[in-house]
Amino acid sequence: MQWILQQFEDTEKLADTLDRLGIPYSWHKVVPFIGELVPEPEVRDPYSVVMFGSYTLWRYAEAKSLHPGVFRIAPFVHEKPWQPFMLNGPDAIFLQVSEIEAKLADDGCHWFIRPVADSKEQAGSVKAAAEIREIARKVMVLDADEIPHGSLRPDTLMMLTTPARIYREWRIWIVNGVVITYSLYKEGTRVTYRHEIDNDALEFAQTLAGLNKSYSPAYVMDICRTEEGLRLVETNCINAAGFYAADLAKLAKTINGMA
Repeated sequence: MQWILQQFEDTEKLADTLDRLGIPYSWHKVVPFIGELVPEPEVRDPYSVVMFGSYTLWRYAEAKSLHPGVFRIAPFVHEKPWQPFMLNGPDAIFLQVSEIEAKLADDGCHWFIRPVADSKEQAGSVKAAAEIREIARKVMVLDADEIPHGSLRPDTLMMLTTPARIYREWRIWIVNGVVITYSLYKEGTRVTYRHEIDNDALEFAQTLAGLNKSYSPAYVMDICRTEEGLRLVETNCINAAGFYAADLAKLAKTINGMA
């Protein structure tokens, strides 16, 4: 497998792991808006290339027909096998940014909000209705050519749900329907990275992966423990997700074997 990396703190950790495993890789910068790579990689086999860095690398991978390239994923909220297990599914409200000011009351309520697509335009977080409305207003006063690439736009579909009390959160790496590695990344409100997971949480993650084997060959799933039990928080693109305290050697070996 040919590994193409864009330099970030997490990809530097990945590179250290690849060095230890004796797996070659190359570093590249992404030209903003255009999506070209500098330097241009010398692709040996377009059917044996994987890219890690920012989510926008998918544009280059698709333009050059690289496989597996970047594992793009569909919005998890539309995946029927997972809907009964979602943290933010049953009461979700879906609004485009352009609809928020008219349809979201400024009533002091708080909402968990995130883009429906795995587009990294805004990280999921809890915000007051007034703050959400203000964000939407700032988007709507801009002309289309004034909105930075990768930022919220008037037609960005957002999901809003009632916030839930979360006790622990884990990130799970899934390849070919199998949990490969995992990391604790939050206890209550405290961010903490440890390579550990409760046994029932690991079983829950593997069950969810088994229920939806056709979702993607490789992806990241975030799960949590709440007052009502274990729940699916969201999924993310494996090529652009933080590694936290994952077993990178195990993950890299598995992905390298997909060549």
